[in-house]
Amino acid sequence: MIAAPTPPVLPASTHVGAVHLNVRDLPGLTHFYADLLGLDVLWPDSTQAVLAAHGTPLLHLHAAPDLPRAPVSRPGLYHTAFLLPTRADLGRWLAHAARLGHRIGSGDHLVSEAFYLSDPEGNGTEVYADRPRDTWTWRDGQVQMGTNAVDAAGVLQAAGIDPATLDGAAPFSAPAGTTVGHIHLKVGSAAQAARWYRDTLGLDVVADLGSAAFLSWGGYHHHIGLNEWHSAGQPAPTTPAAGLRALTVQTPDLNALRAHLHGRPDVQTAPDALTLTDPWGNRVTVTQV
Repeated sequence: MIAAPTPPVLPASTHVGAVHLNVRDLPGLTHFYADLLGLDVLWPDSTQAVLAAHGTPLLHLHAAPDLPRAPVSRPGLYHTAFLLPTRADLGRWLAHAARLGHRIGSGDHLVSEAFYLSDPEGNGTEVYADRPRDTWTWRDGQVQMGTNAVDAAGVLQAAGIDPATLDGAAPFSAPAGTTVGHIHLKVGSAAQAARWYRDTLGLDVVADLGSAAFLSWGGYHHHIGLNEWHSAGQPAPTTPAAGLRALTVQTPDLNALRAHLHGRPDVQTAPDALTLTDPWGNRVTVTQV
């Protein structure tokens, strides 16, 4: 079992911000995410595109046409998880994705209901809605999660959509309040990665599954997931590839973290941000907002 967490170095309201991806086909991936999630495309040019929900950037796509596609065993992104505000929103999205013809996986995780697919370049994507926090079960500081079958018909019915015909479905656009709820990473060792994120960024380890660990601030079920299912024993990559470029974390106060990391040579500092890289080359920028 991983040891108890260190004292908090970031406020409980700290959360994941926008995710940055290096993509081989910028126009194609921009269209994919805008269409799939009903996001607005901001500031598109030949080098990057920013996709946002009601003005809040969620995804930055950076053109990298010469980079190779990452093998599944490479540490990096497992999936970016987009959190919708309500179960009804998830039902509207599910009908939309079904009309688009996407092949979708699913999981009822007790704390949430989630659907999964990959983008055309193999980057994992999750779209989910949380169950109310007062229905989550905690035992000895660990949140109880599972992977059961999702009641997809119930999710659709929550949106007033007939599961048999999809009658009642309407065009989908990301509702206000859509966020990146969490990010899930592939690492060489889940236990080592959990210790790094706990000790460096003050996350609590809220679920320890051995080959995977889930961590959060403020009692959430997880802001960061870590697994070694495809990447056990792998070191940090030494050559670039398409996929995760960086993840961001947003917090109202950097002071305690700045003091906590003072003197570490691997930390890049700015007036409103700290940037560092985990042992598998995943770049993390914590910004004060």
